[in-house]
Amino acid sequence: MNPKVSIIIPFFNCQYVNQAIESALNQTYQNIEVIVVNDGSPQYVEKVKAYINSNSKFRYVEKGNGGTASALNLGIRNMQGEYFAWLSSDDLFMKDKIEKQLYFMEANGFKFSYTNYSIINERGVIIKERAGVIHPSRKALIGQLLKGCSINGCTVMMSREVINRIGLFDESLVCAQDYDYWLRAIQHNPFGSLNEPLTLYRVHSQMGSRTKHERQKREADYIVRKYSQTLRRMFISEK
Repeated sequence: MNPKVSIIIPFFNCQYVNQAIESALNQTYQNIEVIVVNDGSPQYVEKVKAYINSNSKFRYVEKGNGGTASALNLGIRNMQGEYFAWLSSDDLFMKDKIEKQLYFMEANGFKFSYTNYSIINERGVIIKERAGVIHPSRKALIGQLLKGCSINGCTVMMSREVINRIGLFDESLVCAQDYDYWLRAIQHNPFGSLNEPLTLYRVHSQMGSRTKHERQKREADYIVRKYSQTLRRMFISEK
C-alpha cells in the first residue's frame, strides 16, 4: 500500500511560507502532493511562486481572502490524495512526519490521528520539546475536549473517508474551525494519538492566536456549548 497524502498549506502574508513548503516537499515519504492555497495574500507571494514548475509534487491555487477555513476547503476540493494533512505556513514538518504518522494509522486502522509537537521561535530554534498533550485514552481526550481544544491542527492527519463523511470546515469560524472539525471527526471515526513531536509549531508576534485572541476565545466557548451534550454522552459511554 502506497496511498497519496495531500499536504495543504493555507497562506496569507506569511514570511515563513517557503520554509513550510521546503519541510513538506522534503518528506521521506515520497507519494505526496503539496498544495499551497494563496488566500488573497498581497505579501510574500514571490516566495511561493518560486516553486511553480520546479517540483512535480507542488501545486498552487489562488483565491480571494476568506480565511483559513475557506483556504483549507479549496485545498481539499483540489486534493488528489487518500489522506489529508494540514501545515500552517509558519510551521514545519519533521522530515519523517508523514511516513511515521501514515504507518501508525494504517497499522492500527485509524482514520484520524494527531501527534505531539515542539515549539520553535522566529529563528526556528526549538524552545520547548514535546509541548503537546497526548492523552492516555480515548475517554481522556474526550474529557479534555469538553473544556477546550488540545489538538494542534498541524499534527493531524485524516483519511479522505472522514472528510467524505463529515464535510468541509465551517467557514463562518475564523479562529476555531479546527476545534469544530476535530469534534465532528472523532464522533464517527476510529482515532489515535502518536506521542512523537513530528511538527514544529512556530510562536511569533504575528500568529493568529495572538492577534485574534479574543475572537478565538469566543468561538471556542461557542463550540464547547454546541458539542457539550454530545461529548458528555461519548464520555459516559467510554470504558
